[in-house]
Amino acid sequence: MSILTFKGGVHPYDGKELSKDVAVRKILPEGELVFPVSQHIGAPAKPVVEVGERVLKGQLIAGADGFVSANIHSSVSGTVKKIEKRLVPNGSKVLSIIIENDNLYEEYNYEPNNEPWSKDTIRKAVKDCGVVGLGGACFPTHVKLTPKDDNSIDYVIVNAAECEPYITSDYRRLVEQPSEVIEGLKIVLKLFENAKGVIAVENNKPDVIENLKKLTEKEDKISVAELKTKYPQGSERHIIYAVTKRKINSSMLPADAGCIVDNVDTIYNIYRAVKFNKPLTERIVTVSGDGINSPCNLEVPFGTSHAQLVKEAGGMDENVEKIISGGPMMGQAMFSLEVPVIKGSSALLAFKQDEISRATMTNCLNCGKCAMVCPEGLICAKLAHAADANDMEAFVKMHGMECIECGTCNYNCPANRNITQSVRTMKRKVQAARRKG
Repeated sequence: MSILTFKGGVHPYDGKELSKDVAVRKILPEGELVFPVSQHIGAPAKPVVEVGERVLKGQLIAGADGFVSANIHSSVSGTVKKIEKRLVPNGSKVLSIIIENDNLYEEYNYEPNNEPWSKDTIRKAVKDCGVVGLGGACFPTHVKLTPKDDNSIDYVIVNAAECEPYITSDYRRLVEQPSEVIEGLKIVLKLFENAKGVIAVENNKPDVIENLKKLTEKEDKISVAELKTKYPQGSERHIIYAVTKRKINSSMLPADAGCIVDNVDTIYNIYRAVKFNKPLTERIVTVSGDGINSPCNLEVPFGTSHAQLVKEAGGMDENVEKIISGGPMMGQAMFSLEVPVIKGSSALLAFKQDEISRATMTNCLNCGKCAMVCPEGLICAKLAHAADANDMEAFVKMHGMECIECGTCNYNCPANRNITQSVRTMKRKVQAARRKG
């Protein structure tokens, strides 16, 4: 099979060698744990526990409040100490359930689901267990697995690209639990009789590709697609195009193109939810960057402080200038480590130099280098000019709402312009105007 890709994109230093060969290590949280009720796209979950109540590991503590919402479960046993607003990785304050860990880890008793599983059983288990997209968006997975017409789905794509630099959590999942991921894909394929499963992996992971091909060689409905290594290969739109040559835009869902796309860890947790009724209570987090003393991959219970992750990774260099939650391209800078690991926490990165703050911004050179790498084929500089001028009409006419905010334009800009930030701000203004009217 040929190497699949899309037009555009960039090739930043990926830094994966720092942590990719470090096996996942489970950690036990210290002190109190913080569970924000909004860890997903959609309506915040609603607390179903009270202050003073003792809860068990895996027990529901906040229930989905609507179809597009997600359940939240405790990752430890302990006592609910407070329900109040707390800081989360993006810098905002969110209503949270604070649990004092009793270090007993007594588990809530969930009965396994016996096969054969019906479609309703699969979807209910995924919903009940609070599974969301773990590639970053945190869209409730039961919603994604419930398209208008099951028969219209031709492809279920496992997004194993992991194109963000430094992050190696999905790679480690595929090294350490590939069979479970394949079983998760088989479960999803039970929902869509006409679909084929594709595990799509960037070709900087040759060992994983070779092993997955061996494990699936007798599977008629599952294949492994080898993707070209570049960013943002793992974008939902672009992995769909690379695998199927079908295009979607901002007004479409993947299901409109006959596709369901789920991250590796999401598929793994679908397997755990459907087969064992195990709620989503932890995830693998990559702790890396040149400012981390011992880069690693940790299996972290939700609610654990980011400060503990740094401690578990051997501490941080005293000269660290920048800390990021997530990847360096689309992650968010952090000003405090005293925030909890949540469902969307894929990585904690620390760097000795903040290259962005040191760069000198100049006027736009009209060189077109931003447009050369834009995966959506947009004229990024003109969009930024329209955004800075608050010209909403021109912005929309130039298809500004198609921007996926991947940051490739910023990365390739010799003038160090904040193109993505300008476009993102204008997109939010357009969305707000459309809601009003």
